Amino acid sequence: MNRLDGRTCLITGASSGLGAHFARLVAGAGARVVLAARRKDRVEALAAEIRAAGGQALPVAMDVSDEASVMAAYDAAEAEFGTVDTIIANAGVSAPGRSTEITVEAMRGVLETNVLGVLLTAREGARRLIAAGSRENARGRIVLIGSITAEMTGQGESIYSASKAAVAHLGRNLAKEWVRLGVNVNVIQPGYIQTELAGDWFSSEGGKAQIAGFNRRRLQPINSLDAPVLYLCSDESAQTTGATFTIDDGQML
Repeated sequence: MNRLDGRTCLITGASSGLGAHFARLVAGAGARVVLAARRKDRVEALAAEIRAAGGQALPVAMDVSDEASVMAAYDAAEAEFGTVDTIIANAGVSAPGRSTEITVEAMRGVLETNVLGVLLTAREGARRLIAAGSRENARGRIVLIGSITAEMTGQGESIYSASKAAVAHLGRNLAKEWVRLGVNVNVIQPGYIQTELAGDWFSSEGGKAQIAGFNRRRLQPINSLDAPVLYLCSDESAQTTGATFTIDDGQML
């Protein structure tokens, strides 16, 4: 179960953190992987690693907030592997701080990457899936990576939290639009995980206090998302669309 043999999976934000982890995960499950990120040198190194382990990987430069860049990445993926039938829209940025102090430029950057970028990534993939016959073969799988901050307040990340709330609602709406077209759309909302996005926050006194406030007094391990990601990308999830999975090690309880 949850094997991805024969699938082509495009992952945004694949240069580090969750995106790089998901790339190794789906490649290990048999998928051909398209590694999309602005930092082309990083995804080239990751592609070499995956190939050395026996997988198939293509690194592509992609700015999720730029429609032309998104389309060019899909073009390159199709030229190498054929239609992309599995998409993990993972790219995201943060702008922590009080809302009274965050610059307009920083807010715009969060919204353009976390909301517009997710929509551009998902809709370009869906357009091509539909054109390739997803209504008949029902192989389309799109997974949007949100955050538990979509359901939280008072964390000093208002614009980031709002962008992730938008991702959750966007996922359900896109699922409704494409439900008869063979394209499943689901959202995963992880808890706090130590990745490059978090920086050194969890090593600071404030970060340590935050961890101490979690019910299990720990950060969520990155591999805790492996099973749901593989399921939602696989044939086994044929009847799952429009769902939001909050997987946070009980951090919000």
